[in-house]
Formats: sequence, structure tokens, C-alpha cells
Amino acid sequence: MEQMKERIIEAKNGDDAALASLIHEHYSFVFKYLVKVTMDTKLAEDLTQDTMLRCIERLEYYDGSSAFSSWLITIASRLFIDRTRRRKTERRWLKMEGEARSLRWQFSHVQEEWSEALELLSQLPSEQRIAILLKHYYGYSYDEIGDILNISSGTVKSRVSYGLSALRKELKNNGT
Repeated sequence: MEQMKERIIEAKNGDDAALASLIHEHYSFVFKYLVKVTMDTKLAEDLTQDTMLRCIERLEYYDGSSAFSSWLITIASRLFIDRTRRRKTERRWLKMEGEARSLRWQFSHVQEEWSEALELLSQLPSEQRIAILLKHYYGYSYDEIGDILNISSGTVKSRVSYGLSALRKELKNNGT
């Protein structure tokens, strides 16, 4: 942890090697998060690169009040939200259905498991999917998620609750 803080300070002071090390160390973590959020490997790759670029541009604003990885997740989440806001809702949903099938195909061809949970998550609205992933997969608190997404913790709880209810309903329907 101390080494991380030292590298961050060095990177803030213009040490390109320290900055490259930070980016390299966190790239895969951010990418895997964004694949789960977007259900689209190409979009996840684009957003990961945008996240790292934003990190480089705004590193001076990182104040250490949260983990560096949390700061990157915040950037990645906000970039994704901004991007989806620019798309028309109907077009986004049609595209996501095809991308979920494509992602499932890609996973099967690299012998990665496409779980039923990921299939069900792919069908949730992105706002609920992000909240559920951050809460139950990455272990963030409701307040932390609220800070990451720039919404109230009550809204986060609501999104998690509605999303989990939808998942339970779908699991129940699939089981009968």
C-alpha cells in the first residue's frame, strides 16, 4: 500500500515510469469491471482506454481519500454513464441484446465461463447492473457507490433492490 502511495506521488511529480506502472497495474482490473458493466468487450476496451487517459490528465486531482482503484472505478463508471446518456434508449437496448450474445460467444471460444448470472445481468438496465456489480461483486458500500455514481445512497439501494428483485424473478421463472 505504501509503495502505491509512493508511485502516485512520483507520478504526480512527473515520473513517467511511475505513471506507466500505475496504469499497467490497474488496466486489467478496470477492463474486467467495464466488461461486466457494458457487456461489450469493444466498448469496455474503449472505456478502459478513456479511463486511463482521464487518469493521466487528472492525476493531480486524486487526493488519496479513497483507494486508487476506487478512483479509477469512479472515472470508468462516469464515462460509461456519460456515453450511454448520449445514445438513444431504444437503439442501446437493441444493440445490447446482440452484444450479450456476441460476448457469450466470445467467452465460449476462449473457454471462459458465461454464467447464468452474467446472462441475467446482461438483461438488466445498466443503472441496476452497475449498482449490483459494485455492491455485490466488488464489495463497495451504498455510500461509496453513491459517491462513484454521483447519486444518493438511497438511489443506489433502490437500484440494487429493484435489480435483485428482477434477477430473483427471472431465476424463479427459469427454475419452473
